Amino acid sequence: MRIAIHQPQFLPWLGYLDKIDQVDLFVILDNVQFKKNEWQNRNRIRTAQGCQWLTVPVLHRFGQRINEVFINQTSDWPSKHLHALEMHYSRAAYRDRVLEGLRPIYQQSWHSLASLNLAVLEWLLAAFGITTPLKLASEMTLREEPTDRLIDICRTVGATHYLAGAGAPGYMDVPRFEASGLALEMQDFRSPVYAQCYEPFVPGLAAIDLLLTCGNDALRLLREARVSRQAV
Repeated sequence: MRIAIHQPQFLPWLGYLDKIDQVDLFVILDNVQFKKNEWQNRNRIRTAQGCQWLTVPVLHRFGQRINEVFINQTSDWPSKHLHALEMHYSRAAYRDRVLEGLRPIYQQSWHSLASLNLAVLEWLLAAFGITTPLKLASEMTLREEPTDRLIDICRTVGATHYLAGAGAPGYMDVPRFEASGLALEMQDFRSPVYAQCYEPFVPGLAAIDLLLTCGNDALRLLREARVSRQAV
């Protein structure tokens, strides 16, 4: 069994979905430290001026785990997000259909960042047509050291292969991981190039950008970029 493991992100980018689409199980690492000003509570969308951040305001303290972080209820961030999506994607062919599916999530009252991110991810995967099952790391008994934690997750779910991102050597002891008998594979993601609402093309945005502009073709474009890359 091949798995991938990653912290929960808000409106994750295409590389995140590409990784999920390549594995048999995706483990959401919700019980590690929250990192401010990264991707766990924000992502970028395309605008005529370039890009805009969609940020979920949070209340947190240093050292808090992701699944312990609460959303700041004093900010009307859902309305701001929806307004930005409606305005900047007014020319997107699939805007109304996509936002019809996303709007109910924004209309719920969320307290936990991890719960919000899980709901958004489940919706996004369904919208793309990705059927990989998800599992929370917080439901497992794991050691704290990063490499030990990865090994424990793989063994807990019965994985034989771990698909890691390009930054893996920076957060894990690769020789020790491979010595455990688990096969390590590295993701080599490059974004598909597609017609965005504005030019020039900007890679690395929230995956919803592709969904809003290309609709049912989104998953095909993501997979074709992967096949094309592997054939080089």
